Amino acid sequence: MDSLWLIILLGAALAGFIQGLSGSNFGLVAMAIWAWALPPALTGPLVVCGSLVGQVLAARTLRRGLKREHLLPMVIGGLLGVPLGVLLLHQIDPLLFRLLVGIVLIIWCPLMLFSANLPRIRAGGSGADAAVGVLGGVMGGLGGLTGPATALWSVLKGWDRDTQRSVIQGFNLAMQLLTMTVYLASGTITAEALGLFPLVIASVLLPTLLGVRLYRHVSDLAFRRIVLGLLALAGVLLVGQSLPHFF
Repeated sequence: MDSLWLIILLGAALAGFIQGLSGSNFGLVAMAIWAWALPPALTGPLVVCGSLVGQVLAARTLRRGLKREHLLPMVIGGLLGVPLGVLLLHQIDPLLFRLLVGIVLIIWCPLMLFSANLPRIRAGGSGADAAVGVLGGVMGGLGGLTGPATALWSVLKGWDRDTQRSVIQGFNLAMQLLTMTVYLASGTITAEALGLFPLVIASVLLPTLLGVRLYRHVSDLAFRRIVLGLLALAGVLLVGQSLPHFF
């Protein structure tokens, strides 16, 4: 049990720091560590708990650049996606779960690393925003990963930095609240997960505030390269560890 606590503490602290510094990525960082040792039914609620704490701490920054015409369709789509993701969480095999997390990391990290060179999408209005919200909601219900779909979409749409950060944070906060509600209503949160929530919360608070404090003093490009490079490596390791079991 001591080793489990250490893994949870390390994942929560590191993910909290990255979320405080970047405004997102808690789920990806935590999953890159927790997926090795924790079952999906435990990982999902812990990711949502830690991410929700970080988003609440950063909620006061949401007004800057907030575009409700983008955020509201995403949230409406997420309302449909979260229950489906929670349903999948109860059905998925742990090995398949690790493999899928690894694939998400391998695909998403390079895309974001080279996002400046990606083509911009000019078409697609509220309907496209809602579709992205559905995908983000499914990933949120499945493992608290509400950020990747909306982050990539905001880059492809060419929104300015303040709009990107506020829409991503607003969507993440809404989806984490919804996911936690669905988890509670569906009995997804076990007694074991509930007992670990205080550890996650305590581990997240200080690193998140430290990340927020250091945000203005770190080169955005250098930071993104380091974080995304490490996450991509974690994805390769997860896929390499999981894939042989399917053959």
